[in-house]
Amino acid sequence: MIQKSTIDAVFETARLEEVIGDFVQLKKSGANFKGLSPFSDERTPSFMVSPVKQIWKDFSSGKGGNVVAFLMEHEHFSYPEAIRYLAKKYNIAIEETEQNDEQKAAASARESMYLVSSYALRFFEDSMWESTQGKAIGLSYFKERGFTEETIRYFQLGYSPDVWSALTDAALKAGYQLEYLDKTGLTIVKEDKKFDRFKGRVMFPIHSMSGRVLGFGGRILTQDKKAAKYMNSPESEIYNKSKVLYGLYQGKQAIAKEDTCYLVEGYTDVIQMHQRGIKNVVSSSGTALTPEQIRLIGRLTKNITVLFDGDPAGLRASLRGIDMILEAGMNVRVCMFPEGEDPDSFARNHGLEEVRDFFTTNAKDFIQFKAALLVDEAAQDPLKKAETIREMVQSIAKIPDRIKQEVYVKSCAGLMDISEEVLFATLAQVSQKTATKAPPPKSSRPLSVVPQEQQVAQVSTRFELEKDIIKILLLHGHEEVVFEEPMLQTDAKTGALSLVTKNITSRVFEKVYLDLQQDEIAFTTEVFKSLYPKVLTTLNEHAAIQMDTFVAGLPPELATEVSDLLLQDEQHTLHDWERKNIFIKDKKANLPRWVHEVILRFRCQLIDEKVAALQTQTEENQDNHHHDLLEEIVQYHKLKTVLSGRLNRVV
Repeated sequence: MIQKSTIDAVFETARLEEVIGDFVQLKKSGANFKGLSPFSDERTPSFMVSPVKQIWKDFSSGKGGNVVAFLMEHEHFSYPEAIRYLAKKYNIAIEETEQNDEQKAAASARESMYLVSSYALRFFEDSMWESTQGKAIGLSYFKERGFTEETIRYFQLGYSPDVWSALTDAALKAGYQLEYLDKTGLTIVKEDKKFDRFKGRVMFPIHSMSGRVLGFGGRILTQDKKAAKYMNSPESEIYNKSKVLYGLYQGKQAIAKEDTCYLVEGYTDVIQMHQRGIKNVVSSSGTALTPEQIRLIGRLTKNITVLFDGDPAGLRASLRGIDMILEAGMNVRVCMFPEGEDPDSFARNHGLEEVRDFFTTNAKDFIQFKAALLVDEAAQDPLKKAETIREMVQSIAKIPDRIKQEVYVKSCAGLMDISEEVLFATLAQVSQKTATKAPPPKSSRPLSVVPQEQQVAQVSTRFELEKDIIKILLLHGHEEVVFEEPMLQTDAKTGALSLVTKNITSRVFEKVYLDLQQDEIAFTTEVFKSLYPKVLTTLNEHAAIQMDTFVAGLPPELATEVSDLLLQDEQHTLHDWERKNIFIKDKKANLPRWVHEVILRFRCQLIDEKVAALQTQTEENQDNHHHDLLEEIVQYHKLKTVLSGRLNRVV
C-alpha cells in the first residue's frame, strides 16, 4: 500500500494542465484551458481544465474531477496505478508498506496482464544488453539499422533469446502465472507444451499513451521463409491494435507542440525519424488506419501528414484509406519520398534541416495530390477520367466542412479540366446517397429511458437548492460580507407576521451553517450529505479552501461532483457567448443577495413540504385535531407569503 506521505507529495507536485496536456491538446481560455473531449468524438471543445482549482470537467460526457480521476477515467488506472504514474512522471520516490499474499491475490486480471507485460519488457532488454547472444544478434542488428544506444534504450528495444521457453521459464520462476503469460500472448500454450511466441526475434514494445506496455512487435532475423517477418502480440484485454499507435507515447508532446503529426508505416520508420529530431511521428504498425487511431491523433492535433515510400505500387489502395481522416474533419497532407527511399532510410541519410525542408517542399494537400495522381493515370482515356472524377468527388464528400468542400471542388475543376457546375452536381448526388445510407446519428451519451419518478428526483427543487448551498460554500464560504438579517416580528394587536432587517457582518459559511441549523435543515442528497461536513470542517480549520488540496483528499466520486459544481458556471466560455453579445450574470457581484435568496428559497421549500405533510394528516384525521391542523396550515401559508415577499414573488 502506498503511504500517505507519497500521495500527498504527488498531489502537491503534479500539475493538472501538464498531465492532461500529455493526452489532450489544450488551448488557453481566460484563466482556464479548453480542448476536445478525450471521452467522446466531437469537433467543438467541451473539455475544460482549471489550473487554479486543479480540477477538470468534460461537459460532453459529464465526467470530471482531479488529476487522479482523469487518469482513472482516461487510462483505466486504479487509484494506486494513477499515483504511481504521477510519481514516476515527477520523479517522486514511492514509499509503501509491503503487500500481503491476500492483497496480491486481489489484484485484477487486467493489472496482472500489465505486470507480466512489464516483466517481459525488462526481460527482453536484459537479454539484449547482458547476454552474449543478445549483444551479438539483437544489439548488433539495431546498431546496423543506425540506431544509437541512447535511442535503443529510449524506445526500450530488446531481444527474445532463440530458446524455446526462455521468457516463459524465467517469468514462472519469478512468480508470474502461466494464465497471464498465455492471455497476453507472450507464451503459446498447447496441451502440456508451452513456448515463447517471440523466440529469436528483436523486440519492439508497444506502449499506451501513458506509457504502459500493452504488447510487442517482434522481427525475425533469420531467413526462415515459413516464419512471418514481423509478428505482433495477439488481441487481448489490454491490447487492441486498432486503438493503438506506435510512437504515440514518445511523440505526444511533440505532436501537440508542433500541431501536426507525421504518419508512417513501420516501427523503424518512427524510431529513425525520432532519432533524427522529427519526434512528432507515429505508426499504425502495418495495419490499415482505423477511426479509433485517428481520434487518438485528433486529441493532440488536427493536422496529419502521411509519409509514403517512394514505391508507387499499391499507392492508390493506401490513398483510399485516408478518406476516413477527411471524414473525421482532419487536415491531411501527403508526402512521397524519392523512389527507393522510405522514412527510415531518408532520415538516416539526411540531416534534420534537410528532412524538414523536404517535408516543407514536398508535402501536398491530400485532395490535390490525389487529383493530380488520378489525372495522370487517366491520361487520354475518357471513361477512366470520368471514373477518376467520381472518385475525387467521393473523397470531397467525406469532408464535413462545407466551405472546404467548395474550395476543393474549385481546385479540382481546374486540375481535371471540368466545369465546377458538374462537380457540384455530382457532389450533391454523392452526398444525398451517403445521407440516405447513413444510420441515425449517435449521441455522445447513451440514450436511456428514465422512470418518471427518477426524472422528478433529478430536477427536484430540493436537489438544486442543496447543490447551490454547496457551490456557495466551495466558492465563497471563506469570504466575510455584510448580510441583511431578516427577523420575524408579530404585531401585538393583529397577530400579523412581518419581517424586519438588521445588518450583520459574518463569514458566508457561518451564516449558512447557523441558518440551516436554526431551521433544522438536513441534506437529503447523498453526495451533498457527504460533502457538507467536509466543506464546513475545512472552512472552520483554514482561512480558505485550497481547492487543489481539498479535491485531492476527496474520493473520486466526490471529486467529480466538486469539479462539476465549480466549473459549471464557466461552461459559457467554451462557446464564446460574450462575443455573441450574450452576457452571463455574475452571482459573485452580489454575494449577500445570492446567499439570502438560496436560504429563503430553502425555507419556502421546507414550508411546502410541511404543508403537504399536514394536508395528508387532515385527510386522515377528521377528529378534534382536524381544526388545529387546518389552523397550522394557514399559519405556514402566512409565513410563506412573508418570505416570498422578501424574494419579490407573488404566492
